[in-house]
Amino acid sequence: MSEQRTPVNETKAWAKLKNLRKKLEPDLKNWFESDPRRREHFSQSTDHVLFDYTRQLITEEVMDTLLELAEETDLKSSINSMFAGEKINVTEQRSVLHTALRNFSGNNVYLNGNDVMPDIKAVLSKIEGFSKKIINGELLGVKGDKLKNIVSVGIGGSYLGPEYLAEVSKASAIEGMNLYFIANVDPTDFVRKTEKLNPAETLVIIVSKTFTTAETMANARAVKSWMTNSLGDDPEVIKKHFIAVSTAQKRVEEFGIDPENMFGFWDWVGGRFSATSAVGGVPLSLYLGYDNFVEILKGAFWMDQHFQNQPFEKNIPVLAGLIDLWNINFMGYKTRAIVPYSQAWHKYAAHCQQTEMESNGKSVDLSGRSVEFDTGEVIFGEPGTNSQHSYFQLLHQGSSIVPIDFIGFINPQYKVESNEEISLHEELMTNFFAQPDALAFGKENELPHKVFTGNRPSNVFLLKNQNPFAAGLLLSLLEHRTAAKGFIWGINSFDQFGVELGKELGINIRERMKLYKKDPANPEVFSGLNVSTSELLKSFMEG
Repeated sequence: MSEQRTPVNETKAWAKLKNLRKKLEPDLKNWFESDPRRREHFSQSTDHVLFDYTRQLITEEVMDTLLELAEETDLKSSINSMFAGEKINVTEQRSVLHTALRNFSGNNVYLNGNDVMPDIKAVLSKIEGFSKKIINGELLGVKGDKLKNIVSVGIGGSYLGPEYLAEVSKASAIEGMNLYFIANVDPTDFVRKTEKLNPAETLVIIVSKTFTTAETMANARAVKSWMTNSLGDDPEVIKKHFIAVSTAQKRVEEFGIDPENMFGFWDWVGGRFSATSAVGGVPLSLYLGYDNFVEILKGAFWMDQHFQNQPFEKNIPVLAGLIDLWNINFMGYKTRAIVPYSQAWHKYAAHCQQTEMESNGKSVDLSGRSVEFDTGEVIFGEPGTNSQHSYFQLLHQGSSIVPIDFIGFINPQYKVESNEEISLHEELMTNFFAQPDALAFGKENELPHKVFTGNRPSNVFLLKNQNPFAAGLLLSLLEHRTAAKGFIWGINSFDQFGVELGKELGINIRERMKLYKKDPANPEVFSGLNVSTSELLKSFMEG
């Protein structure tokens, strides 16, 4: 465990923030009218993204004190330690170096005295060479067909980030190439993704660091059977139609995959932070082309540099994280909505959900002490304008206040001709500009059911283009915003032991199912289970 530091809720800045909250009387309408410089105080504009947080329930004194909290908890030192490769994941004794995966600075990155950049560049070079051979038709399937359907089999961090990046970048995809993700062990996912595919034209990527993840390997075996049932049991079928992203070479070979077609990564890359490793690099390079994957890396690198080098008062991930902390710990808002005004970004909220909730859903600090304050928040979201016609009623008039991140883009991905006075994209963006104001300023009415109270906080992120660079930038912004909160709270944002207990119990249930299939009368099948689980399992097995 890490050496003990003063819990964040015992710092001077925390006490000051508590007092400021007691005195705060939110009045966004009046704050805007009385302070013409509010936008100057509460927004940051860069070459690639504009961040406007004027509609948050903060004053200059609150923001200054949040920045004091960042200083008092030595946030800068934590950021430097992460980039330097120190083992900040103390529970697993690992470094956290996903930023090295997209390091275009030309500088070395050392881990235990060894520069990791040559290994990273070697994997990237291998991805580039392999993806170009598949796209150009140099590597063909066992029957001589071009491999144009890419099926990536993984779960959690092995697919959420890459799928988000793939969906955003679909407009840049190589003509004729298709990408599918199989994650859920529910056979519905497998059938729907494969039912219209020709196995002879399909390349399967198994993404599993250890090649033991239960759901991933179950799906891998199902895809293997699907492939061999169609193309035959010749070992060449697996060698030409399966590749792996893994560190477990022996298990990869036992599966039948050519070790030359295994792409590695490292234990200093956490699952939910792995989209810019081979985990995302292999499927995305095959689908988009390697050059577009590099654009994703460049966007992430730009935000990495911003996070590492900008002073906190201009640092977008830090400012966004501090505002989240204010909302969670002082305003009592423990849920946040992600609303991108672009259908291409429809998978972004799901990736944010995993990154935020798996990272910061912790109840002990780095020293193993129980925390006495809330960490993490519930994340959900859907694209605008669809979301406005589903859950925005609660956001505007419900008794619960939910902060929102509005994400918009100046340029559309596709230009659709219209006889209207404004384009479809402009119509979309009318909502992007209107909704934050409606939430912030509200509306009075003599009829109670038509009153909008206002003072409902939101952030606005405005970017120019919807391209791979922007996708990488927002990926990195999410990662660093999450990490900044964890650093300040004094928790470990880079482990995820909360997923283990359910897995352990699942293994036990799996063994009981096997016993039942051999002998339904075997008393070991249901012994030791609580009465509810026993009866539920019995009902399931009996059909």
